[in-house]
Amino acid sequence: MKRSDTTVRQSRLRQVGSGFRALHVRNYRLYWVGQLISQIGSWMQSTAQAWLVYKLTNSPFALGLVTTLQFLLMMLFSLFGGVIADRLPKRRLLLMTQTAFLVQAAVFGALVGTGVIQVWHIYVLSVLQGLVNVVDNPVRQAFPVELVPREDVGNAVALNSMTFNAARIMGPSLAGLVIAAMGIAPALYINAISFIAMIVALLMMNPADFHIRPPRPRQAAWYELKEGLSYAVKTPAILTIFIVVAAIGTFGYNFSTVLPLLGGFVLHTDAAGFGALSSAFGIGSFIGATFVAYSGEVTIRRLFIGAAAFTATLGALSLARVIVLSEVILIMLGVAGILFTTTANTLLQINVPDDLRGRVMSLYVLFFIGSTPVGAFLTGTMATAFSVPVALGLEALVCLIGMCLALVYYRMKVQAAQAPAS
Repeated sequence: MKRSDTTVRQSRLRQVGSGFRALHVRNYRLYWVGQLISQIGSWMQSTAQAWLVYKLTNSPFALGLVTTLQFLLMMLFSLFGGVIADRLPKRRLLLMTQTAFLVQAAVFGALVGTGVIQVWHIYVLSVLQGLVNVVDNPVRQAFPVELVPREDVGNAVALNSMTFNAARIMGPSLAGLVIAAMGIAPALYINAISFIAMIVALLMMNPADFHIRPPRPRQAAWYELKEGLSYAVKTPAILTIFIVVAAIGTFGYNFSTVLPLLGGFVLHTDAAGFGALSSAFGIGSFIGATFVAYSGEVTIRRLFIGAAAFTATLGALSLARVIVLSEVILIMLGVAGILFTTTANTLLQINVPDDLRGRVMSLYVLFFIGSTPVGAFLTGTMATAFSVPVALGLEALVCLIGMCLALVYYRMKVQAAQAPAS
């Protein structure tokens, strides 16, 4: 009996450990820890920035404009960032981008701390942050594949999502506490310091253990860009993913704009309450990432399940008027959102050829993150013209339309591929 009990316990421990198997790789473990610390700081700055803009302007349009400026360059140039990610060593690029983020956060904190901050300063700093993100995002999307064996890629992507959303839980809550106790500037200083963890982690890695294929001969940048676009358009499974990601990324994932609007104009929260809303979404996202880490095969069916659940929950959020109900819905929204985004990311990472990964992942960044300027601008504009709830409802409707179009396209292509040749 005792031997049987011991066997059962060992089996359960192995099952628990299987959800974190990518962390057995030292390089990835360093990356994961560094990411967690720096992402907590980044979420603190994001929360502090949104609250600062709200306090300075009391304007939904200004909140949307800041987000638009922050992601505009990514929308315009992320594809070239993908070309850079496929050409140059990713660790070296990340060292450069993380250092640039550190400087940006330190300058932001100094402007706030000295009391000279104005809205136009935030606009300029947002543009500079977006410029760095043009390179940083495609590289960070593609880099984990070089750190782990191919069979652990899906788990590494899920753990990345877990890190991101653990930071989403802790960062806004910590920012709310810091802002309430000490003001906005300390939250920005903490973010600047947090990038040191990522820089140290990158420096401690052993490049000899990277999983890198020999690079192909370089072509002209325009040719390489066209090659990545052509692959995405001509591969039905990849294009299906991008159709859904474009719809939800543009019109659904605008939480840097939506949460301040929801907290300030619908629920009328203070800084701590605003942080709690962000944390509620992060809690759901963390739960979703944990589920994905332990789940089995990643399929296109799961992509559509996650997209449908996200769309329905976003529509429900547009109807909430009480903070407790809003937090519950945001938790559900986080679960659905991470199920969708992690599935999309993993499907791309696994199915795209190694020499095209940076360019294809730059398309993912473009559709999911780079489209934020459009979504943020429309959110702020609709919220100003109508109301925040109406804006959320309309965005949920557009997400539904995009998901349905992708589903119809995918079924047509599958049926055409399965039809016998005449």
